This record gives sequence, C-alpha cells and structure tokens, in this order.
Amino acid sequence: MSTTLRPPVNERDHIAGPADAPITMVEFGDYECPICRQAETVIRALRRHLGDRMRFAFRNFPIVPAHPHAMLAAEAAEAAGAQGKFWPMHDLLFDHQDALEAPNLVEYAGLIGLDVEVFVDDLRNHRHLDHIRDDLQSGVDSGVTGTPTFFVNSRRHEGGYDVDSLLAAMRAAIGDERGAEEPR
Repeated sequence: MSTTLRPPVNERDHIAGPADAPITMVEFGDYECPICRQAETVIRALRRHLGDRMRFAFRNFPIVPAHPHAMLAAEAAEAAGAQGKFWPMHDLLFDHQDALEAPNLVEYAGLIGLDVEVFVDDLRNHRHLDHIRDDLQSGVDSGVTGTPTFFVNSRRHEGGYDVDSLLAAMRAAIGDERGAEEPR
C-alpha cells in the first residue's frame, strides 16, 4: 500500500495557505463522516496557530455506502469552488453535517453569496463530478481506505487526528522540534 501522496498537491487542489509553507497537509475527507468533523476542529486550530507555516489542501473522498449525502455535499463544495467560495462552503458543510440535503445546500449557497442559479445548475448537471472522481482516484492511488486520511509533506500520517499527533507528524516532516509547537 502506498504511503506517498499521488499526485502531489497541484493547481487543481483547493489550497489554503502559501505555496512556500514548510508544512503541507492534505486531507482526504467526507463531509458526512463524523470522524472527519472531529478532525476538522483540529485542522482549524492548527491552521490558526501555524498561519503561513502551513498549507492545507482538501480532497474529496466520499464514502457513499456509509454516507448517502457525502457525494452531493462534495459536489456542493466543488460548485462553490467554481465560484471562488470553496472554503466557506467546506466550513458550512462540516458545521452543519446533520443537514446535507439539497435544500440545505442551496440555502448555504445563498448564505455565502453564490449565484444560486448557477450553483443549482451545477448540482443538477453533476458538473464537478469528474473533479470528485479525480480526488477519489488520487486517494486510491495514495492508499487511502477510509476518512479522514492525512498526508503531511506528501507522506501518509499513520497516527491519530488530535493536535499532538498531527503536530508530531509536522515536526518530523520538517525536522524541527520548535517549528510546529503546540497551539495554546
């Protein structure tokens, strides 16, 4: 099983943080996965704490048999991304994980200022399904079998999803015991 991210982070990814950050974390996630929701809280804390020292990318890995709303939620995130609002939609989807039906997604689109007609048309026509399939294939090629799965500087993180475990992986990735100190 691969332990290397394939392909590496590139222009097709949704990225938060500077390209020259010493730490790049990639998450393969599912918007309906309760463990991904828990991990999201940790990722947000790490992003706030590390600031420009961390670049974060999210790749969709909806596990449809277990999470029947995950694919539509991923399509909503991608449709929002097409209008430059991936991260606001990403956050809303995790914040409202118990409300991922189509009417909810349309409401979220309005809340973040999307052109709702375009958004609905994108969902209706599954316009961003190829992007999600590419993310899924990337996960398969990278050895992902469940969510969340994290890669730190292109190497799969095998530990927990808590702050201490992820910070330890970041420290190891950059070879610096001080560069990724624990958030306070």
